[in-house]
Amino acid sequence: MTEWLGRKLKIRNSLVREFLAEFLGTFILMIFGDGSVAQAVLSKESVGNHMSIHWSWGIGVMMGIYVAGGVSGGHLNPAVSVAQACLGRFPWKKVPLYAVAQYCGSFVASVLVFLVYFDAINNYDGGVRALLGENGTAGIWSTYPTSYVSVANCLGDQVFGTAVLLICVLAITDERNMTPHKGLVPISIGLVVFVIGMTYGLNCGYAINPARDLAPRIFTAIAGWGSDPFSHRDYTYFWVPVIGPHVGAVVGAFTYQLFVGLHWPDDSDEHEMDQQNNIRKSREAVYSDSEDRGNVLDEDGNTNSVLMKKNRKSFPVLYMHLQRFVM
Repeated sequence: MTEWLGRKLKIRNSLVREFLAEFLGTFILMIFGDGSVAQAVLSKESVGNHMSIHWSWGIGVMMGIYVAGGVSGGHLNPAVSVAQACLGRFPWKKVPLYAVAQYCGSFVASVLVFLVYFDAINNYDGGVRALLGENGTAGIWSTYPTSYVSVANCLGDQVFGTAVLLICVLAITDERNMTPHKGLVPISIGLVVFVIGMTYGLNCGYAINPARDLAPRIFTAIAGWGSDPFSHRDYTYFWVPVIGPHVGAVVGAFTYQLFVGLHWPDDSDEHEMDQQNNIRKSREAVYSDSEDRGNVLDEDGNTNSVLMKKNRKSFPVLYMHLQRFVM
């Protein structure tokens, strides 16, 4: 049965496979992330809190990369795709494909979280959809700034947070750096997202991913919250979690390159260093022990074979010259 399904359903087009992988990986990220927020909000933190939310986003990223990483690289984030393309590590022609997959996966996950918690949402807000406040539920899906934080501060927050994310992601995936085992890469990146949430979630909820914020915002506008998700603060905020992460991702990518990535020795440098090390070791072997070197000849001026054997390993270069002299 499995073989028959494989023959009938197997997709051989690599672009379609990558699209599906990014879709499903982002979907997994969002059902864990938004689901954790829904549980905490709708239970009034009797089941779930800020700590469970941060862990869920981190583990969601981890599991999303496990799902998609082997096929598409597990970007799960349009800003990551753009940054990789800016570095020349990802073709620009694939960026729109990946972005559509990521936004679609996030949107479908938002729908399912809404359906799973539909009765709980109605119980919480009485069927009247509110953006914020005592019965506000829109924050389950998208980020909204704290009342005293300016839009400029929010933009800087998103640029900074996403830059930190990209610096860490590039360090983790740089094969020339202290790269963890391949299977540990998703765990490491998930921990990065977790710690960003633990340290920089106050201002506006650490979106650091346009697909994670915009697609759910569109869903809430359709599902009963009206224009409020976009008109909040007179339409001055909704674009921040979209533009900020893209800018921050590029800043973070080039920051890592300028401080670390550009300075690894290339093959010619490594070859030259190996030659210099070999020369240094040879000189040390010849000159390190003058006493043993002086006793290689016995009192009659003949070569002492015992000492030759003794020094064969200790002084390989000297042994080679003496052997040539004796012969």
